[in-house]
Amino acid sequence: MRNRRRRSRAVVALATAALLCGGALTACDAQGGNSGAPGGSSAPRKPSPKPTPAWDTSPRSLAAVGDSITRGFDACSVLSDCPEASWATGTDTEVDSLATRLLGKGRAASHSWNHAKTGARMADLTRQVEAAATDRPELVTVMTGANDACRPTVASMTPVGEFRADFEEAMRALRRELPKAQVYVASVPDLKRLWSQGRTNPLGKQVWKLGICASMLADPDDLNASATQRRASVQDRVIAYNKVLEDVCDKDRRCRYDGGAVFDYRFDGDQLSHWDWFHPSKNGQARLAEIAYRQVTSRKPVA
Repeated sequence: MRNRRRRSRAVVALATAALLCGGALTACDAQGGNSGAPGGSSAPRKPSPKPTPAWDTSPRSLAAVGDSITRGFDACSVLSDCPEASWATGTDTEVDSLATRLLGKGRAASHSWNHAKTGARMADLTRQVEAAATDRPELVTVMTGANDACRPTVASMTPVGEFRADFEEAMRALRRELPKAQVYVASVPDLKRLWSQGRTNPLGKQVWKLGICASMLADPDDLNASATQRRASVQDRVIAYNKVLEDVCDKDRRCRYDGGAVFDYRFDGDQLSHWDWFHPSKNGQARLAEIAYRQVTSRKPVA
Protein backbone atom coordinates (compact mmCIF):
# COMPACT_ATOMS: atom_id res chain seq x y z
CA MET A 1 0.00 0.00 0.00
CA ARG A 2 2.78 2.30 0.97
CA ASN A 3 4.58 1.50 -2.33
CA ARG A 4 1.47 2.32 -4.35
CA ARG A 5 1.27 5.76 -2.64
CA ARG A 6 4.93 6.46 -3.46
CA ARG A 7 4.40 5.46 -7.10
CA SER A 8 1.33 7.68 -7.24
CA ARG A 9 3.24 10.67 -5.86
CA ALA A 10 6.02 10.07 -8.43
CA VAL A 11 3.54 9.99 -11.32
CA VAL A 12 1.98 13.27 -10.15
CA ALA A 13 5.43 14.89 -9.89
CA LEU A 14 6.37 13.81 -13.42
CA ALA A 15 3.05 15.02 -14.83
CA THR A 16 3.49 18.40 -13.14
CA ALA A 17 7.00 18.73 -14.55
CA ALA A 18 5.74 17.94 -18.04
CA LEU A 19 3.06 20.61 -17.78
CA LEU A 20 5.58 23.19 -16.57
CA CYS A 21 7.90 22.36 -19.43
CA GLY A 22 5.07 22.66 -21.90
CA GLY A 23 6.72 20.03 -24.05
CA ALA A 24 9.68 22.32 -24.79
CA LEU A 25 12.87 20.38 -24.30
CA THR A 26 15.04 23.49 -24.17
CA ALA A 27 13.16 24.87 -21.15
CA CYS A 28 13.97 21.85 -18.90
CA ASP A 29 17.44 20.69 -19.76
CA ALA A 30 19.62 18.08 -18.17
CA GLN A 31 21.23 20.57 -15.79
CA GLY A 32 18.19 20.63 -13.51
CA GLY A 33 17.11 23.46 -11.26
CA ASN A 34 20.51 25.17 -11.15
CA SER A 35 20.40 26.06 -14.86
CA GLY A 36 19.38 29.55 -15.92
CA ALA A 37 15.88 30.22 -17.05
CA PRO A 38 15.29 30.72 -20.79
CA GLY A 39 16.16 34.22 -21.84
CA GLY A 40 17.78 34.87 -18.49
CA SER A 41 20.93 36.92 -18.23
CA SER A 42 24.27 35.24 -17.79
CA ALA A 43 27.65 36.94 -18.24
CA PRO A 44 27.35 40.45 -19.76
CA ARG A 45 27.98 40.56 -23.51
CA LYS A 46 31.05 42.34 -24.77
CA PRO A 47 30.26 45.19 -27.16
CA SER A 48 30.74 44.23 -30.79
CA PRO A 49 33.81 45.83 -32.35
CA LYS A 50 33.06 48.62 -34.81
CA PRO A 51 33.40 47.39 -38.40
CA THR A 52 36.40 48.67 -40.31
CA PRO A 53 35.28 51.37 -42.78
CA ALA A 54 35.04 49.99 -46.28
CA TRP A 55 36.63 53.12 -47.74
CA ASP A 56 39.44 55.23 -46.26
CA THR A 57 39.38 58.77 -47.66
CA SER A 58 43.02 59.45 -46.80
CA PRO A 59 45.26 56.57 -47.91
CA ARG A 60 48.95 57.06 -47.14
CA SER A 61 50.49 55.43 -50.22
CA LEU A 62 49.52 54.90 -53.85
CA ALA A 63 50.47 52.70 -56.78
CA ALA A 64 49.17 53.30 -60.31
CA VAL A 65 48.59 50.68 -63.00
CA GLY A 66 47.25 51.15 -66.51
CA ASP A 67 48.25 52.37 -69.94
CA SER A 68 49.65 55.39 -71.78
CA ILE A 69 47.31 57.88 -70.13
CA THR A 70 48.71 57.07 -66.70
CA ARG A 71 52.22 57.32 -68.19
CA GLY A 72 51.50 60.87 -69.38
CA PHE A 73 52.10 59.86 -73.00
CA ASP A 74 52.38 62.88 -75.35
CA ALA A 75 51.77 65.33 -72.50
CA CYS A 76 55.27 66.82 -72.80
CA SER A 77 56.70 65.79 -76.19
CA VAL A 78 55.65 63.86 -79.26
CA LEU A 79 55.24 60.10 -78.97
CA SER A 80 56.97 59.96 -75.58
CA ASP A 81 56.01 59.07 -72.02
CA CYS A 82 56.02 61.89 -69.50
CA PRO A 83 55.38 60.24 -66.12
CA GLU A 84 56.01 63.50 -64.28
CA ALA A 85 52.75 64.72 -65.86
CA SER A 86 50.74 61.64 -64.86
CA TRP A 87 47.34 62.34 -63.30
CA ALA A 88 48.01 59.56 -60.76
CA THR A 89 51.60 59.95 -59.58
CA GLY A 90 53.12 62.90 -61.45
CA THR A 91 55.25 65.61 -59.88
CA ASP A 92 54.43 68.45 -62.30
CA THR A 93 52.80 71.32 -60.43
CA GLU A 94 50.57 72.09 -63.43
CA VAL A 95 48.95 68.69 -63.00
CA ASP A 96 48.83 68.47 -59.19
CA SER A 97 48.50 64.71 -59.35
CA LEU A 98 46.32 62.52 -57.18
CA ALA A 99 49.38 61.38 -55.22
CA THR A 100 50.41 64.98 -54.52
CA ARG A 101 46.90 65.97 -53.48
CA LEU A 102 46.53 62.98 -51.14
CA LEU A 103 50.02 62.66 -49.72
CA GLY A 104 51.66 66.03 -50.14
CA LYS A 105 54.67 66.66 -52.37
CA GLY A 106 57.27 65.21 -50.01
CA ARG A 107 55.49 61.98 -49.14
CA ALA A 108 54.31 61.47 -52.74
CA ALA A 109 57.93 61.29 -53.84
CA SER A 110 58.60 58.29 -51.60
CA HIS A 111 55.17 56.67 -51.30
CA SER A 112 53.74 56.62 -54.84
CA TRP A 113 54.73 54.37 -57.72
CA ASN A 114 53.77 54.21 -61.41
CA HIS A 115 53.61 50.71 -62.90
CA ALA A 116 51.55 51.64 -65.97
CA LYS A 117 52.88 50.82 -69.44
CA THR A 118 52.17 52.60 -72.70
CA GLY A 119 50.28 50.23 -74.99
CA ALA A 120 49.06 48.00 -72.14
CA ARG A 121 45.74 46.22 -72.38
CA MET A 122 43.57 44.56 -69.78
CA ALA A 123 45.44 41.29 -70.31
CA ASP A 124 48.57 43.02 -68.96
CA LEU A 125 46.93 44.22 -65.75
CA THR A 126 47.67 41.16 -63.64
CA ARG A 127 51.43 41.54 -64.15
CA GLN A 128 51.23 45.24 -63.29
CA VAL A 129 49.20 44.50 -60.16
CA GLU A 130 51.72 41.90 -59.04
CA ALA A 131 54.52 44.44 -59.49
CA ALA A 132 52.55 47.10 -57.63
CA ALA A 133 51.90 44.70 -54.73
CA THR A 134 55.60 44.70 -53.86
CA ASP A 135 55.24 48.37 -52.87
CA ARG A 136 52.46 47.50 -50.38
CA PRO A 137 50.32 50.54 -51.34
CA GLU A 138 47.14 51.44 -49.48
CA LEU A 139 45.51 52.62 -52.72
CA VAL A 140 45.83 51.22 -56.25
CA THR A 141 44.56 53.28 -59.18
CA VAL A 142 43.46 51.51 -62.36
CA MET A 143 42.96 53.15 -65.73
CA THR A 144 43.05 50.71 -68.60
CA GLY A 145 40.86 49.49 -71.44
CA ALA A 146 41.39 52.14 -74.11
CA ASN A 147 43.96 49.98 -75.90
CA ASP A 148 41.54 47.05 -75.92
CA ALA A 149 39.29 49.20 -78.12
CA CYS A 150 42.10 51.03 -79.92
CA ARG A 151 43.15 48.23 -82.28
CA PRO A 152 44.09 48.15 -85.96
CA THR A 153 40.57 47.02 -86.83
CA VAL A 154 37.20 46.67 -85.12
CA ALA A 155 37.46 42.88 -85.47
CA SER A 156 40.67 42.84 -83.42
CA MET A 157 39.20 44.63 -80.39
CA THR A 158 39.28 42.57 -77.19
CA PRO A 159 36.03 40.60 -76.79
CA VAL A 160 33.97 41.75 -73.81
CA GLY A 161 34.03 38.31 -72.17
CA GLU A 162 37.81 38.16 -72.40
CA PHE A 163 38.08 41.70 -71.03
CA ARG A 164 35.95 40.67 -68.05
CA ALA A 165 37.97 37.52 -67.38
CA ASP A 166 41.24 39.47 -67.50
CA PHE A 167 39.97 42.11 -65.08
CA GLU A 168 38.63 39.48 -62.68
CA GLU A 169 41.98 37.69 -62.78
CA ALA A 170 43.81 40.94 -62.01
CA MET A 171 41.52 41.65 -59.06
CA ARG A 172 42.06 38.14 -57.69
CA ALA A 173 45.82 38.62 -57.97
CA LEU A 174 45.55 41.94 -56.19
CA ARG A 175 43.51 40.47 -53.37
CA ARG A 176 45.93 37.60 -52.88
CA GLU A 177 48.73 40.09 -52.27
CA LEU A 178 46.88 43.13 -50.95
CA PRO A 179 43.64 42.02 -49.26
CA LYS A 180 43.05 45.40 -47.61
CA ALA A 181 44.23 47.79 -50.32
CA GLN A 182 41.66 50.15 -51.82
CA VAL A 183 41.20 50.24 -55.57
CA TYR A 184 40.06 53.24 -57.60
CA VAL A 185 38.93 52.26 -61.11
CA ALA A 186 38.62 54.99 -63.74
CA SER A 187 36.29 54.49 -66.69
CA VAL A 188 37.60 54.22 -70.23
CA PRO A 189 37.45 57.66 -71.92
CA ASP A 190 34.94 58.45 -74.64
CA LEU A 191 37.13 57.71 -77.67
CA LYS A 192 34.52 59.00 -80.08
CA ARG A 193 34.49 62.33 -78.29
CA LEU A 194 38.29 62.49 -78.64
CA TRP A 195 37.98 61.78 -82.39
CA SER A 196 35.40 64.54 -82.83
CA GLN A 197 37.65 67.05 -81.06
CA GLY A 198 40.96 66.04 -82.61
CA ARG A 199 39.79 65.80 -86.20
CA THR A 200 39.60 69.58 -86.38
CA ASN A 201 43.40 69.82 -86.08
CA PRO A 202 45.53 69.10 -89.19
CA LEU A 203 48.66 68.30 -87.18
CA GLY A 204 46.82 65.85 -84.99
CA LYS A 205 45.44 64.02 -88.00
CA GLN A 206 48.94 63.64 -89.41
CA VAL A 207 50.10 62.02 -86.18
CA TRP A 208 47.06 59.74 -86.22
CA LYS A 209 48.32 58.28 -89.49
CA LEU A 210 51.18 56.72 -87.52
CA GLY A 211 48.63 54.25 -86.20
CA ILE A 212 47.19 55.78 -83.03
CA CYS A 213 43.86 54.07 -82.29
CA ALA A 214 43.18 53.14 -85.90
CA SER A 215 39.85 51.48 -85.10
CA MET A 216 38.49 54.91 -84.17
CA LEU A 217 40.85 57.42 -85.80
CA ALA A 218 41.58 55.94 -89.24
CA ASP A 219 40.31 58.15 -92.10
CA PRO A 220 39.11 60.79 -89.60
CA ASP A 221 37.28 62.90 -92.20
CA ASP A 222 35.42 59.94 -93.71
CA LEU A 223 31.78 60.30 -92.72
CA ASN A 224 30.22 57.65 -94.93
CA ALA A 225 28.00 54.90 -93.52
CA SER A 226 30.82 52.37 -93.17
CA ALA A 227 33.14 54.71 -91.27
CA THR A 228 30.29 55.89 -89.07
CA GLN A 229 29.36 52.32 -88.22
CA ARG A 230 32.99 51.50 -87.46
CA ARG A 231 33.24 54.34 -84.94
CA ALA A 232 29.88 53.40 -83.43
CA SER A 233 31.15 49.83 -82.92
CA VAL A 234 34.19 51.12 -81.06
CA GLN A 235 31.97 53.37 -78.96
CA ASP A 236 29.67 50.48 -78.08
CA ARG A 237 32.65 48.36 -77.05
CA VAL A 238 33.97 51.08 -74.76
CA ILE A 239 30.56 51.35 -73.11
CA ALA A 240 30.54 47.56 -72.63
CA TYR A 241 34.04 47.67 -71.12
CA ASN A 242 32.94 50.31 -68.64
CA LYS A 243 30.00 48.15 -67.62
CA VAL A 244 32.46 45.34 -66.91
CA LEU A 245 34.65 47.65 -64.81
CA GLU A 246 31.61 48.68 -62.81
CA ASP A 247 30.28 45.12 -62.34
CA VAL A 248 33.57 43.60 -61.23
CA CYS A 249 34.42 46.52 -58.96
CA ASP A 250 31.00 46.41 -57.31
CA LYS A 251 31.74 42.88 -56.05
CA ASP A 252 34.71 44.12 -54.02
CA ARG A 253 33.89 46.23 -50.94
CA ARG A 254 37.25 48.02 -51.17
CA CYS A 255 36.91 48.91 -54.85
CA ARG A 256 35.38 52.13 -56.15
CA TYR A 257 34.44 52.72 -59.80
CA ASP A 258 34.26 56.35 -60.93
CA GLY A 259 30.65 56.01 -62.10
CA GLY A 260 31.63 56.88 -65.68
CA ALA A 261 33.13 60.26 -64.72
CA VAL A 262 36.13 59.97 -67.05
CA PHE A 263 33.97 58.69 -69.90
CA ASP A 264 31.55 61.58 -69.40
CA TYR A 265 34.22 64.28 -69.19
CA ARG A 266 34.08 66.51 -72.28
CA PHE A 267 37.75 66.94 -73.17
CA ASP A 268 38.29 69.93 -75.42
CA GLY A 269 41.31 71.35 -77.26
CA ASP A 270 42.91 72.62 -74.06
CA GLN A 271 42.75 69.19 -72.44
CA LEU A 272 44.17 67.30 -75.42
CA SER A 273 47.85 66.87 -76.23
CA HIS A 274 48.97 69.32 -78.90
CA TRP A 275 51.28 66.60 -80.13
CA ASP A 276 48.61 64.08 -81.09
CA TRP A 277 45.22 65.68 -80.19
CA PHE A 278 44.08 62.44 -78.61
CA HIS A 279 45.92 61.81 -75.33
CA PRO A 280 45.40 64.23 -72.42
CA SER A 281 47.61 67.30 -72.23
CA LYS A 282 48.92 68.48 -68.86
CA ASN A 283 45.64 70.35 -68.53
CA GLY A 284 43.74 67.16 -69.29
CA GLN A 285 45.87 65.19 -66.84
CA ALA A 286 45.01 67.78 -64.18
CA ARG A 287 41.31 67.26 -64.88
CA LEU A 288 41.75 63.49 -64.44
CA ALA A 289 43.53 64.13 -61.14
CA GLU A 290 40.61 66.32 -60.02
CA ILE A 291 38.08 63.62 -60.86
CA ALA A 292 40.09 60.95 -59.04
CA TYR A 293 40.68 63.11 -55.97
CA ARG A 294 36.98 63.91 -55.70
CA GLN A 295 36.13 60.20 -55.89
CA VAL A 296 38.81 58.97 -53.51
CA THR A 297 38.17 61.56 -50.79
CA SER A 298 34.40 61.20 -50.82
CA ARG A 299 32.94 58.98 -48.09
CA LYS A 300 30.46 57.67 -50.62
CA PRO A 301 30.92 57.26 -54.38
CA VAL A 302 30.29 60.51 -56.23
CA ALA A 303 27.23 60.16 -58.45
